[in-house]
Amino acid sequence: MKALCRVLLCFALVFLSVTNSQSPVGTGTYTECTDGYEWDAQNQHCKDINECERIAEPCQGEMKCFNHYGGYLCLPRSASVITAPEPAVQTDLSVSGVSNGAFSPCPVGYEALGESCIDIDECELDLHDCQPSQHCINTLGTYTCQCTDGYRKIGQECVDIDECMNRYCQHRCVNYPGSFSCQCEPGFQPAENNRSCVDVNECEMGAPCQQRCYNTYGTFLCRCEQGYDLDSDGFTCNDIDECSYSSYLCQFQCVNEPGRFSCVCPQGYQLLGSRLCQDVNECESGTHQCTEGQSCVNIHGGYQCVASNRCRDPYIHVSENRCVCPSVKPECRDLPFSIVHRYMSITSERPVPSDIFQIQATSVYPGAYNTFHIRSGDDAGDFYIRQINNVSAMLVLARDVRGPKEYTLDLEMVSVNPLISYQSSSTLRLSIYVGPYAF
Repeated sequence: MKALCRVLLCFALVFLSVTNSQSPVGTGTYTECTDGYEWDAQNQHCKDINECERIAEPCQGEMKCFNHYGGYLCLPRSASVITAPEPAVQTDLSVSGVSNGAFSPCPVGYEALGESCIDIDECELDLHDCQPSQHCINTLGTYTCQCTDGYRKIGQECVDIDECMNRYCQHRCVNYPGSFSCQCEPGFQPAENNRSCVDVNECEMGAPCQQRCYNTYGTFLCRCEQGYDLDSDGFTCNDIDECSYSSYLCQFQCVNEPGRFSCVCPQGYQLLGSRLCQDVNECESGTHQCTEGQSCVNIHGGYQCVASNRCRDPYIHVSENRCVCPSVKPECRDLPFSIVHRYMSITSERPVPSDIFQIQATSVYPGAYNTFHIRSGDDAGDFYIRQINNVSAMLVLARDVRGPKEYTLDLEMVSVNPLISYQSSSTLRLSIYVGPYAF
């Protein structure tokens, strides 16, 4: 039974004298005291044993020993025990069997129930003196007054604990009576422990970025696709007008589009790569509308349909593009012996002087001397002939010309043989088409 007294209050049902001690049964010599008491021979009664002083380490760990009538208590060191006042001396009580008077046989804090003593719940019966800010906790034989969570006891009062002084929160701490709360800076949210803060992924929570969103620690960044600029509001993406930056992005025309630009070419041209324009050869692609009896001549930006036989009387057609005036015809005496039709196209704004066409004699006679000149078609003096040797010459563009424009030049070669007093001439009828653009 003594072993149980280390954790619980031990007591025995005894008859108490006026000094709350025990007397042995009978009136003769001493017999035996109940557990927790010992015989006091001097005073001739059973007295309480102070186990807290007599037993080595009666309580283990953080428990503290409190002596009690007939036993002892092991309570937390922070517990405070309020000792009830000593009961009044009952002079009319005597040892059992000597007097018929009635009295309480239980220690302070207990009450008799039949032959047992049961603990009195002072908290439930409102027999405590705890402050309104305190919480009454019943213990065996007594009670304690404790503060609620978030408060600490200073004297007899419970004072709020400022948890923020202990820096429990990662970011901001807000103290309020009995507790506290942790708050996070913008861009963060409380973690599961409600003290730490974790980054908020605004991009997954509907960030107002119009195009691209990049989450960063505590915030986010908006970025735009290629071809767009970020507005000053940091969210909106505005289209970049690339065409306004430079006039050299496209060879012909730049067209701005959302997020990009494209180059277009004029009719008769097609895009070469991403910015250059190339002439469409309608004669090779079969997209022309020349009829039978006509030949298709490709020019810059289009085509020309010319008659396959351009010979005019007294000339006769002898081969493709070649007309001959027979010497047997009297009217051919003062005319060039042959006329050869040729066609070419040049671009506008061509650098000058510029070699554009070479004339080559097809028939060379021994002892003949050949000269070349522009017979007709160059009224403005836009061209000149530069003779290379006895059998060839170069047609040179002398002035800057801009199309669309068309020239028909008769380039004449005169052959003279002084040894036999022979002279003849032939004409190259050259149609020159100047395109409308510099490409």
